[in-house]
Amino acid sequence: MDPLFPYPTGWWNPATARASAALEAAGAWDPAPTELGSAYAQHLHLNFTYTRAAAGGAFDWILETSPFSIDALAPAGSAVWFSEAIFAAGAVVAGADTTNAVQRDLQSYTSQGAAAEDFSFDIALDGNCERYRILARESGVVGTPGTLAIVAELRIR
Repeated sequence: MDPLFPYPTGWWNPATARASAALEAAGAWDPAPTELGSAYAQHLHLNFTYTRAAAGGAFDWILETSPFSIDALAPAGSAVWFSEAIFAAGAVVAGADTTNAVQRDLQSYTSQGAAAEDFSFDIALDGNCERYRILARESGVVGTPGTLAIVAELRIR
């Protein structure tokens, strides 16, 4: 076994990133998302199961990662948790610099029917984060939040 990688190659057993429960009322983000370790992981595979509570139900989610194994390791003035970013390339014009746009990113899913709906989402981590968590909120009918469960798997090397 490689001493730099104490974990065997392959997929870790599934972990509960969000236990099946109703999302917060009024479209609020989860107040205490589950933190899971991801040291050395190359990919994060998320499995979502959402059941709307009313027609038009939808949810948003954000992946946050931390390069710190514990909060106390973050330097003064630094955030502990970081969101994904989305990038849009600016137009290239000869003889002029180009400005590109970068913003924090979130994903949204809208239900198609009343039954439970599921999908998966794969994210490259490239071994660059120690921990991760998923924040979620009802974004469709915020007065009647649906139920969401998230199961995660990590791939090591």
